[in-house]
Amino acid sequence: MVLGLSVVAVLALAVGGAIWMIDATPRDPQPVDRAEKPHDARVELVHLGDSYASGAGTSPLVEDSPFTCQRSQQNFGELLAQRRNLRVTDVACAGATTEDLTRSQYDGVRPQLDAVTPDASYVTLMIGGNDSAVYATMVGECTRLATDDPTGSPCRTEFGAEPVRTIAEKTEADVARGLSEIRAKAPNAQVVVAGYPWLMPARTSCRPAVGIADGDVTFVHGVQTALNRAISSAAQRTGATFVDMAARSVGHEACSPKGMRWVEPQIGADSPIVMHPNVLGQRAIADAVESVLR
Repeated sequence: MVLGLSVVAVLALAVGGAIWMIDATPRDPQPVDRAEKPHDARVELVHLGDSYASGAGTSPLVEDSPFTCQRSQQNFGELLAQRRNLRVTDVACAGATTEDLTRSQYDGVRPQLDAVTPDASYVTLMIGGNDSAVYATMVGECTRLATDDPTGSPCRTEFGAEPVRTIAEKTEADVARGLSEIRAKAPNAQVVVAGYPWLMPARTSCRPAVGIADGDVTFVHGVQTALNRAISSAAQRTGATFVDMAARSVGHEACSPKGMRWVEPQIGADSPIVMHPNVLGQRAIADAVESVLR
């Protein structure tokens, strides 16, 4: 996911496993002269995270934001700022891992933690799904493997306990470290990390809308459970507030009808970026996060 020159950009948004193509010539955003802007004395909310946090697939995009980050004016951080009349600093970026909190994800995109200062009153984020390619495996690879065995469990056979083991041994610690680094930079801020909504029901498949094999539905659900538990545990260890979007999203998975679903399916989606929250999903996350803001 590197922004190149005049090419057909292939953006692999790992969270949700969506791979989509855009025939475009992205332009680097012009630098904004911050000195020309009047001082904004409103309370500040800093918004961090991956494509679920950036609102990839919803529009319009935030003005002057990097094209590759797919940062939407409809993401839950932006929505919260609008509702609460907060000053928002939004640096969420599609494809981000916890490493991108402290490193430059793309050329010209600074580490996300650079945006966090002691002035922040709130820090909101969703992160962890791209670490160790967990979601890319669950959706991208599980869909690919289902082509030859749609009624079996080829993904469970291929990966077994590896995704859950990786989450327990690495992802939880990485998320906890990121939350601790946020706390160190903004010691007085309320840090709210949202978990991921369900992609699918616990036991019911819905091919072809979501192309995961029938026998792998419980496998994918189990990996998502492990990921959300890890994020919740990391939040508890670091004094952050965890918002459980899994519990809230039952009945709103990608298999649900249009108007009810919060995540767009692989087939029949209303967005070019599939298996990601739509506008209803972003609003639901904003509702959940707002309910815990002090």
